[in-house]
Amino acid sequence: MDLSIVIPIKDEKDNIRRLHESITGALAVFAGTYEIVLVDDGSTDGSHLELEAIASVDPRVKVIRLRRNFGQSAAMQAGFDFANGDVIVTMDGDLQNDPADIPMLLDTLKAGDYDAVFGERADRQDTFFNRTLPSQIGNWLIRLVTGVDIRDMGCTLRALKKDLAKSLSLYGEMHRFIPVLVQHAGATFTQVPVQHHPRTAGETKYNITRTFRVMLDLITVKFMQSYMTRPMHVMGFAGLFAMFLGFVSLMATVAIKLIDGTSMIRNPLLHLSVMLEVIGVQAISMGLIGELVTRTYFESQGKRAYTVRSTLNVEAMPLTERRAA
Repeated sequence: MDLSIVIPIKDEKDNIRRLHESITGALAVFAGTYEIVLVDDGSTDGSHLELEAIASVDPRVKVIRLRRNFGQSAAMQAGFDFANGDVIVTMDGDLQNDPADIPMLLDTLKAGDYDAVFGERADRQDTFFNRTLPSQIGNWLIRLVTGVDIRDMGCTLRALKKDLAKSLSLYGEMHRFIPVLVQHAGATFTQVPVQHHPRTAGETKYNITRTFRVMLDLITVKFMQSYMTRPMHVMGFAGLFAMFLGFVSLMATVAIKLIDGTSMIRNPLLHLSVMLEVIGVQAISMGLIGELVTRTYFESQGKRAYTVRSTLNVEAMPLTERRAA
C-alpha cells in the first residue's frame, strides 16, 4: 500500500459521503494504491451506518469503530495502528481540510526528502474569539516552550512517513503536539500552506476549555522532550535551588539576631528556611525516584534512549538485541 489516509470521525454523519467523494476525486490521478482509514470515535448520530454503507461499495475504505468516545488523539493512534501505507496522511472529517491538497503534500514530502510535511491553514475559516485567537495564543506558547518552528500546530492535514507515524504514541491531547513529537524523534519536516473551508454541516467539537487541557499537556511534552532520560536534572536543580534559598534565609535570620537582637524563634525567616530545606530534600528525592522509574521504563521493555536513521557497513544486530529493541 502506497498511501493511507487516516481520519477520526465523531458525529459527522452529514459529511461522510461528501468527504469520501472529495478524497476519491482528489486522488483520481494518484498513480499508486491507497486506503482510507476512517475511525469512528464513539459517534452517536448514526455515523457508523454511513461508514458501513461506504465501505460496502468501496474496498479501499477501512472502518475502525471504537467502543466509546476516547478522544481525537486515541482515534488517530488507532488509525496509525491499522494503516498500511508507506505514507500516512491525516485530516479532519468535517470537510474543513481540503483533500485536493493531499497530492501537494505528497509531492513536497518526496521532493524535499522529508519525514513529515505539516499543513498551515493559510486563510482560516473559523470564528475569531473562540477558535482562531485561542489557537494563535496556543501556537505561540508551544513554539516558545518547545522551540519547534511550526506556526499552525492545530492543522490536522499532515503527511508522515509510515515508520515515523508508527513510532508516535498519542494520548490526551497529544495529536496537537505531533510536530513537537516529530522533532523530538529527530525527523526532518517542513510546513506548507493549505486550504481551509468553513464547516457546512455538523457541529464543532472544539471549545475554549481545550486551551487549558493543551496547556497541561504542554508541560508533559516539555518534560518528555527535555528531561525524559534525566529527570534528576530538573528535580535535582529545583531541590538544590530551594535548599540554597533556605540557607540564605537562615543566614539572614542569624544576621538579624546578631545586629538587632531579634529572637530567631520569632523570626518568620527561620520557618521559611526550614520549609525550603524540606522542599529541597523532597524535590531531590522525587528526582531519584524519577531516575529509577526511567531506568525501569527503558530496561524492562528493552527500549533505547536513541533512534537510528540509517547505517552503513554495519552488521546486523544480534538476535537477542533485536528482540530487546
